[in-house]
Amino acid sequence: MISSGKSICVRAKLAGCVFSVFVGLAGAPVAVMAASHGAGPMGHPESSSGHHGAQYGHHAKTMGGPRLPQASLQAAASSQVAQDTVTVTLSAQMNDVSQQVVNAQLSKALDTAVANAKKQDVVKVYSGNFRVWPFTDEDGKVTRWQGRAELILESKDFPAASELAASLGDQLSITNIAFSVSPESRAKAEEVLLEEAAAAFRKRADAFAVAFGFQSYSIKELNLGGAGVEYAPAPRMMAMAADKASVPLEGNTETVTVSVQGTIYLQRENK
Repeated sequence: MISSGKSICVRAKLAGCVFSVFVGLAGAPVAVMAASHGAGPMGHPESSSGHHGAQYGHHAKTMGGPRLPQASLQAAASSQVAQDTVTVTLSAQMNDVSQQVVNAQLSKALDTAVANAKKQDVVKVYSGNFRVWPFTDEDGKVTRWQGRAELILESKDFPAASELAASLGDQLSITNIAFSVSPESRAKAEEVLLEEAAAAFRKRADAFAVAFGFQSYSIKELNLGGAGVEYAPAPRMMAMAADKASVPLEGNTETVTVSVQGTIYLQRENK
């Protein structure tokens, strides 16, 4: 094994004319395995793994020709996408010796807030969790009940969401604010990243083929993967200010990634 920023390992078996090669290319390990026309069974496939990962597969046999060695490669493209959606969680909490009273108070506070919130159409409004639970004494007897109801505000218009949350301060208080990338923005970013990831895959396949003396390659299979690595700060917990001033809202960014994994056949020109 030779280590100089790349990882190379060569194994040869003259009797079966079998050789295998592992090589780290641009930080991504890949693998090749081939056999001659001579008699003798193929060795068992081997695999290697790393950040990008690669392993052997079965070898195709061309019409009347030799088996083609194959390699598994991976490439990816990423970009920072602005979080364009804010989700504000408001809640009301009540407690009483009667479960029915707690339920009624929470329902009233929530209904009043929803009625006020739906006077506008810029911010999406929907209910969150609604929960009532008992408190007991040392003997296990229920002494009182406590409940919590949530209302969720969601919008791409940050100022409108902030003003609406502030206006509901008489009924509910802000308990959490979270930011995210909308599905539309994510899809748009992934379209661009797919082209970049595909170009990176082709470049890696070309470089690998040339490095081992092959003139070209053909694609056996491709798999597409997309995953947003979300920026996840600690939840913002807060209570509504007494003067009901709007809360300043500002999102961050998320890393959106598209990856391409595939297997290629390595080919030499016919002589």
